[in-house]
Amino acid sequence: MLKSTLNVFKNLWFRDPSESPLFINDTVVRIRAGILLAIPIYMAFTLYDVVFVSSWIVDGNTSVDTYEMTMEGQVIYQVEAVRRTYDWTVQTWVLFYALFEMIAGMSKYLSRLSPTILISSLLSVNHPTVWKPLMPKRFAWTIGASFIIVCLVFFNPEVVAEWLNSLFGTNVPTTYNYMPYWIPLVLVWVCLGFMWMETVLGFCVGCKVHALLVKVGVLKDECDACNNIDWEAIARRKQQRDQNSTD
Repeated sequence: MLKSTLNVFKNLWFRDPSESPLFINDTVVRIRAGILLAIPIYMAFTLYDVVFVSSWIVDGNTSVDTYEMTMEGQVIYQVEAVRRTYDWTVQTWVLFYALFEMIAGMSKYLSRLSPTILISSLLSVNHPTVWKPLMPKRFAWTIGASFIIVCLVFFNPEVVAEWLNSLFGTNVPTTYNYMPYWIPLVLVWVCLGFMWMETVLGFCVGCKVHALLVKVGVLKDECDACNNIDWEAIARRKQQRDQNSTD
């Protein structure tokens, strides 16, 4: 147990940080996906509040009967209502943290700065290791990072518009949100589904897309045949053969 824990601090979730290509423990990846699943769930509730809950706050104490009715026979009341304003500071920082986690997982150096990778590696100490190449995971996390960037633009349209206008001389509007609500809403639920499948089913959608692109020749895969090799079992068999040969 102590040796395995010390190995976590030495190699983190890598089989060997000095090897190329890099292999990581897929058990850790699944645990980490379960931890990070809290972020799309939080964003899903936030977007639900924005899209489906009324933007107006009505004070029922100010309701006054106008003694008029609609064509459907509904009574018309006059009320005082205030339009809700939203502060996306918390959501923005949560998304920046999620973006950092996506990027950190792609690098053997930045991985050491990720709290979730360290925690997940420690939690996986007593579980079987499943070595998988890092490259497909990098592709999957790139997809996740692109989703996060789109959501950041949705929550900060004025800032992004000002940057684009100042850098490229464009005329992106700064007085209203130019991104339709359905775009981040769909992306959050897609991200939630992808992470749930990774956590519960061990099915990485991004990895499957990467494999498809490798098959059609768009990308290259260092060692697709090595993905499911049990390197520890091979090492044990080799050690046993060596012992038998010396006896």
